[in-house]
Amino acid sequence: MKGRLITILGTTACGKSGLGVALAKEYNGEIVSADSRQVYRGLDLGTGKITAAEMEGVPHHLLDVAEPGEQYSVARFQAEAYAAIDGILDRGRLPFLVGGTGLYVRAVTEGYVFHAAPPDEALRAELEALPIEELRQRLTHAGVALDEDCYHNRPRLVRLIEKLENGEDPHAEREPDPHYDVLNLGVSYPRETVCQRIDERLVARLEAGMVEEVASLRKNGVSDEFLEGLGLEYRYILHYLTGAIPTREALIEELGRAIKRFAKRQVSWFKKDKNVHWLDMEADPVGEASRLIGEFLA
Repeated sequence: MKGRLITILGTTACGKSGLGVALAKEYNGEIVSADSRQVYRGLDLGTGKITAAEMEGVPHHLLDVAEPGEQYSVARFQAEAYAAIDGILDRGRLPFLVGGTGLYVRAVTEGYVFHAAPPDEALRAELEALPIEELRQRLTHAGVALDEDCYHNRPRLVRLIEKLENGEDPHAEREPDPHYDVLNLGVSYPRETVCQRIDERLVARLEAGMVEEVASLRKNGVSDEFLEGLGLEYRYILHYLTGAIPTREALIEELGRAIKRFAKRQVSWFKKDKNVHWLDMEADPVGEASRLIGEFLA
């Protein structure tokens, strides 16, 4: 019999982490983070990483498992997530996969198979010289759909093209028999509410020291190229620190717009999955989720 896995997915600023903690406490669970930026140590405010106090004693996995600048792939995430989930199940507890990185979530829930195409150094050198927009076009013209976390990530785009040139599916194939029985729970608010939550959270995180976090990362040797590749908060704050964005007010305006565009892309990504139970976050999401989990476990 397959192990049971609950996923909590959805757009940024919609309460995934808090809901995950509430449900994990109710069902003797542990949480595996599915966020492509929260794997990095020191990327805290900019990624909205849950704090120790907010965890309320619930064990969390796959936070702070890589150093900034280190290459962290979806294949590595999948392997480490499988190990964490299997460990939770072995302890007789219920695993919750919580996060907004769609490719990471699906790699686990759908059992993607990743192939190890050898790096092509000559092709890589050629690709590194191209503008990032040309890399995107090369993939989209070949019919490759770009996940939100690939879009601004030059190393990942280069790796996808290498796989394409090697005759492989750039992302993965799918196993006919995924590792777990999965219940997918989605969190979302009406568009206007999401935008308001994004604005409020952005101001709060800036007041808490998000600019200083990025400045400290640069001071400690994290490259501008790596920060640029992270997108969103890290890219726009980098541009602010280097003078490309002239004022804090312009930073708030431009970054707020970018996060809202990102949230819209997340909605499009997740809405393609017809196996997600979308919770009414303006009603009683914990109660609704508990009913669904109870039915699933029964």
